[in-house]
Amino acid sequence: MDPVIVVGAGPVGLTLALALARQGVPSVVLDEGPGKDEQRPARTVVLNEDTAALLERLSGAPLSRLGFRWAGWRSMRRKQVMRQVRFGEPDVEETGIPPREVAKAGRGGHDAVVEGSADLPPLHIAQHVLTAALREAIAGERLVKVVVESRLDALEQEKSGVTAHTRGPKSTWWRGSYLVGCDGPRSTVRKLQDIRFPGRTAVERHAVAALRAELPWPGEALLHRMPPWRTAGPSGGEITARPLAEGLWRLDWLLPPGKELVTPELLVARVRETLAGWTGGSTPPYDLLDTGVHTVHHRLARRWRVGRVFLAGDAAHLLGALGTQGLDEGLRDADNLAWKLALAWHHGPHESLLDSYQTERRAVVAARLRAADQVLPLLRGGKGLRSYVPGSARGHDALLADGHLGRGALGAPGAYSDSPLMPPPADGETPVDTLPGTQVVDVEVTAEDGTFVPLRDRLGRGALLVVLIAPGTGVWERKHWMSAGIMPRLAAAVSALPRPAELLVAEAYPGAAAHTVLLVRPDGYLVTALSGVRPADLYAAAEATLGGARQQPQTSDAATSAR
Repeated sequence: MDPVIVVGAGPVGLTLALALARQGVPSVVLDEGPGKDEQRPARTVVLNEDTAALLERLSGAPLSRLGFRWAGWRSMRRKQVMRQVRFGEPDVEETGIPPREVAKAGRGGHDAVVEGSADLPPLHIAQHVLTAALREAIAGERLVKVVVESRLDALEQEKSGVTAHTRGPKSTWWRGSYLVGCDGPRSTVRKLQDIRFPGRTAVERHAVAALRAELPWPGEALLHRMPPWRTAGPSGGEITARPLAEGLWRLDWLLPPGKELVTPELLVARVRETLAGWTGGSTPPYDLLDTGVHTVHHRLARRWRVGRVFLAGDAAHLLGALGTQGLDEGLRDADNLAWKLALAWHHGPHESLLDSYQTERRAVVAARLRAADQVLPLLRGGKGLRSYVPGSARGHDALLADGHLGRGALGAPGAYSDSPLMPPPADGETPVDTLPGTQVVDVEVTAEDGTFVPLRDRLGRGALLVVLIAPGTGVWERKHWMSAGIMPRLAAAVSALPRPAELLVAEAYPGAAAHTVLLVRPDGYLVTALSGVRPADLYAAAEATLGGARQQPQTSDAATSAR
């Protein structure tokens, strides 16, 4: 069967190619560039826990060492610390730090909110470093072929596959089973398929600088609203400082609405003013490495699938206001699509399964965009909610922190609770702390070879995961309990599923009773939790997750007529 054609060699396209290769699907990546990204320290990405784990699993690269995990997060408004999170540390009340010391940290502020957090902190990494790690992983992958200096200019599809033409030094025709456009905001794939891309232009604009300096909050990210030295703009000013590896920082200044020209002189003045304001004196020494202007747009493609052609990443959606990270959603696109394409590639067309990619992912991104568009006027439009709700300034800071930290409606991974792949209710269902259609918790499990591994390490292999919660099994070798108790019956039920599945065992799972059986999708979303071994319910849930009965492919005319 022909390989999958991936158009675009950014992080999303490279991730999709690696994810397909891990599931035995060959791909051709069409890269219009020279195969190496320009080094831009000011162009960075923030990855939340699930997307960072996905990239580390696929690339095998130590991204936590190539990037930087924040030690904490603080929000300030004028001189007051509004919110503070220290990752992996207890609440401030448990540390014995007097409240006056917390207030002192805000340089004269009062009533600071300090929160502990067990969450894994976001990973901040330069985009060219991330892309280089993905390219290095692909260089050793025999199922992925990257073709540089190849720009797509024509695309045809029919019942049996896709044909793409590229121009450049290696101008040629390429034949594929499917094609995925990961070619960014100006996607050629989207234009060739005549897919509309409505939305809002220039929702936010930020001046950006990457520099090396010593700031008063080493290792902590900072969101500073209305700094006392800044009065320009209706928002009163907003500055974000995010630490990077090797003592670098990325600073973003929210620009007022309009088309203010950001000159080098203006940006240097903002750097000096900001550093002096934070250190409470003259401007400390710094080394300015890179600058730029980042413009945030909000757009959502009308269609994410036309026959055998799909869109992913910035080709399908643009978002990023209020601290939300567009790359996170693009990587979730790749993770969602890879296992569905792999199943169709290996076992023949599964139209309902492939259709579910658009249904699930577009709904999640649309909800994220709606949340940002609803909150944006409250945070940027002057009085807004502040006129009606006491203490709204603290609520504003909480909303912004959610976006930056991957929480809440602005930042947390979306749920597929309304997915067409969700099974119908079953009598054997039992509640756990993870709702069906949301990401599972990364607990330690015993794999089929008897090793103890994180649950996330078993994702992305194309197989469903069946996890039995069995307290006490961790002290015995797997061979001793595989033939005991309910295991033989569960193993028989797993072997009878409509597609291969891996049987795992966990000592515990949040909210799960002993002998609970979890069914997990290849991309890490919970399908259902069953009380005990229920072969019929397990089979029905697995069949629904795989799109139900195998369907015939659409005809070429039907596949290409809808827009």
